[in-house]
Amino acid sequence: MSALDLVVIGSGVSGLSAAVRAASAHRLRVGVITKGQLHQTTTRWAQGGVAAVLGGTDDPDSTDLHLADTLSAGAGLCDLDAVRVLVDEGPVRVSDLIAMGAIFDRDHEGDYLKAREGGHSEARILHARGDATGAEIERALVVAVHDTAASLVEHAFADSLLMENGRCVGVRYQDTDGTMHEMEAANVLLAAGGAGQLYSVTTNPVEATGDGIAMALAAGAALGDVEFVQFHPTALHHEAMPRPLLSEALRGHGALLRDTNRERFVEELEPRDVVSRAMMRTMIEQEVDHLWLDATELEDFAVRFPTIHRSLELVGLNATTDLLPIAPAAHYTCGGVITDLRGATTLPGLWAAGEVACSGVHGANRLASNSLLEGMVFGPRAVDAIAAGGDGPEATGAMRTVLTPDDARVAGRRLDPPSAPQWGSVDTDPAELRRRVQSAMTRGAGVLRDAASLAETGQVLDDLAGRVPAMDSDPAWLEIRNLITLGRAVVAAAANRKESRGAHTRDDFPGSSDDWMLRQVMASA
Repeated sequence: MSALDLVVIGSGVSGLSAAVRAASAHRLRVGVITKGQLHQTTTRWAQGGVAAVLGGTDDPDSTDLHLADTLSAGAGLCDLDAVRVLVDEGPVRVSDLIAMGAIFDRDHEGDYLKAREGGHSEARILHARGDATGAEIERALVVAVHDTAASLVEHAFADSLLMENGRCVGVRYQDTDGTMHEMEAANVLLAAGGAGQLYSVTTNPVEATGDGIAMALAAGAALGDVEFVQFHPTALHHEAMPRPLLSEALRGHGALLRDTNRERFVEELEPRDVVSRAMMRTMIEQEVDHLWLDATELEDFAVRFPTIHRSLELVGLNATTDLLPIAPAAHYTCGGVITDLRGATTLPGLWAAGEVACSGVHGANRLASNSLLEGMVFGPRAVDAIAAGGDGPEATGAMRTVLTPDDARVAGRRLDPPSAPQWGSVDTDPAELRRRVQSAMTRGAGVLRDAASLAETGQVLDDLAGRVPAMDSDPAWLEIRNLITLGRAVVAAAANRKESRGAHTRDDFPGSSDDWMLRQVMASA
């Protein structure tokens, strides 16, 4: 019998929410493995807030409006049932978080302050300390996990999933000394985040190398929607990496996008894919590497956006007087390991939630501030299913496209994963090779793509794989192997989808097609 009921890989909002619920609500023995420290995850970088309809007598908003906005942003590829779960259960999970001690901003009468962001028809974004929502959510969850987890391992690199007779039974990881360990459990929840480090310019921390998705693919789990990589349009154009994020809430409060002639060129509150495309095309047309965000007319900037104000001060900028240089940056992996509505993957014993997963919520493009909500909803849902004895996937959510592709609301089309990379022997240092992987993905598989750029990128990744040692267990090399593995999957899916939709734009196929109103399922035969 396994020593643990559940091991959670990752310490973002989905993993921590799941760990807390497993221990506190179901008395499960839980282990948590995280690559860095509990408080060093992508969650803490979330500035804008969490989208949820809490209601109120004078609130014109509704969960139906939130659902409609999410479906619109997803460009036809969202699973309706998954989105309904998100918007209906989200307010309950926000209330749970508040009960744990999370503090969201209120006005002088005690009502929650709410912002509006791109793609939202109403102001429904709750925020904490102005623009430090992710940090506040993480703070509350970290305290709760320290109080409840049976086993907590920080600075641990998850190497691979332990499989036994087709079932996931744990995880293999190494500690800071390079010593390999195994943590066995009756169930494993992947909550390892996304892969923003696939690209040269990103808002994601250095740990976001797609480890969870790559591990799942290696173990035989099905992936979906991996071609849809969302770029945030307003990352500060600066040498700092990850790029400081200029929250979408700035535009929600009236900040304007301007080109090199100081003219507006796009509606600021369009979804992120629309704004990022408009920016890239304007930058190409005007032969520049950045544009401008004009926040000079926003009142009380330092009070409303203290985190952004401090980050701007560090680079010598003042939002009240300066135009802010911006350029799109890789921000969110919309696809990932396919799950049903309970978080079950195609592998028994393996569950997934948050950015690592393809639950059907985001479709072709994530609606702003739905990411924290997704983690808060689907992490606990997986735990509830495990506690109820769930085992294996059901034909719900994005999993319909795997189990019942002809009957699914979003049809599924099978796509063979790329053949295993041909690893070779090292002739350069890992940092340089990582930069070359990122450069290739940015140049050929970023905001704008076409057949030629994708083919070139695929060839570069294959060539670089030959310079990666196959047996070296140094985490720096493991990360590069994961980046190349996932990069090749993104390129293959993007090359196969011959249309433009959501966060996937093909210059050689600029329109969307009803023939591609489907989810590509990447799975071994």
